[in-house]
Amino acid sequence: MRTYQQVLDYLYSQLPMFQRTGAAAYKDNLDNTIRLDKMFGHPHRSFKTIHVAGTNGKGSVSHMLASVLQEAGYKTGLYTSPHLKDFRERIRVNGEMISEEGVVRFTELFQAKNEIEKIEPSFFELTVSMAFDYFRSMEVDVAVIEVGLGGRLDSTNIITPELSVITNISFDHMALLGDTLPKIAAEKAGIIKKDVPVVVGETSPETSFVFEQFAEKVQAKLVFADQEYRADYSMLTIDGKQSLNTHKNGKLFYSDLKLDLLGIYQRHNVPTVLKAIDILNEKGWNLSENSIRNGLLNVNQNTGLLGRWQIIGNNPLVICDTGHNPAGIKLVVEQINQTAWKQLHMVIGMVNDKDQNEVLSLLPENAQYYFTKAAIPRAAEPEVLADKAGQFGLRGDCYPTVRQALSVALANAGENDLVFVGGSTFVVAEIL
Repeated sequence: MRTYQQVLDYLYSQLPMFQRTGAAAYKDNLDNTIRLDKMFGHPHRSFKTIHVAGTNGKGSVSHMLASVLQEAGYKTGLYTSPHLKDFRERIRVNGEMISEEGVVRFTELFQAKNEIEKIEPSFFELTVSMAFDYFRSMEVDVAVIEVGLGGRLDSTNIITPELSVITNISFDHMALLGDTLPKIAAEKAGIIKKDVPVVVGETSPETSFVFEQFAEKVQAKLVFADQEYRADYSMLTIDGKQSLNTHKNGKLFYSDLKLDLLGIYQRHNVPTVLKAIDILNEKGWNLSENSIRNGLLNVNQNTGLLGRWQIIGNNPLVICDTGHNPAGIKLVVEQINQTAWKQLHMVIGMVNDKDQNEVLSLLPENAQYYFTKAAIPRAAEPEVLADKAGQFGLRGDCYPTVRQALSVALANAGENDLVFVGGSTFVVAEIL
């Protein structure tokens, strides 16, 4: 038997991996996924699922739903991507990551079976198959499955879930998903299944009609969460939680709903979660108010979520966030502006296939910048970023590694300053 590290080396270096190489690893069909599913005996048919797509917020929503389900006593699988610190973050049961032995066992079993089948899967295709096989072996009651990219052609889209959730639509991965919001929405809407209810988080005149057309075609009940629920950002509590007052149909519904995720942008995600829970309860699930409150209060503890407005240091305050597209960065900047600091230091890196100019145009000018790059082939060169940033009045120096950039920022920062690290999921991964 090979070691866990040897298996990781195989997964990372021998299989096409979108996170590292971008579009070259993207498969525009489900052929391999269907063949892998057959190879392992259709494991996803052994448990119930909830499918979550969207441009921003799908990770947070997935983790919140999983946490609530756990608090309600359901044995809950959770599949998300990408990971930040450990590959095994992608596959969890009741918050516990798949074991190293489990990763090795599945990979060796695949390689043995593949002597005959000769499938050449991508990293993501094989990882999805690993998750489904593991959830079956662990006999989960339900698994929350986060879409990797898009929806229609995503490897997760072989499931028929209890509920489909689409958080929101904004511009991201346009080379693969389309260059207009309706085109992107159509790709996300590809997870809508016949007779399966769907919750869309945010109403938009540019995309709502797309979801309505898709849902009508397959007779799926469609609801827009923001037409029913609203979560007001209230305050940070003395114990460091976020407190929200939520309204349903204009009336206060949950007062002082505490959330251990500190990003104020979670006020856009909580209504989606609450409406999804309503639908699940209508279908016979038992998700009580107590389960909801405890689930939202303990998302980090129950699921291990990382990188969402995460405080990683004090004096100076050091915060990282995985927001990386224009819509996500806009919300991050909103929270930076609402945070107290004397001087702002921004450790920023991006990838080549993002709209760098659009993101840079949103970043605050009143900051010292430390341009850097994550150690992946997709990473943009710091000098290229700095040159583009200069066009938007952003000034700073370039550093070859994330750790060096952060080290200099910390050395320059006073105890009342804010050091922010982000621009790319992979930049955040390196400092965590």
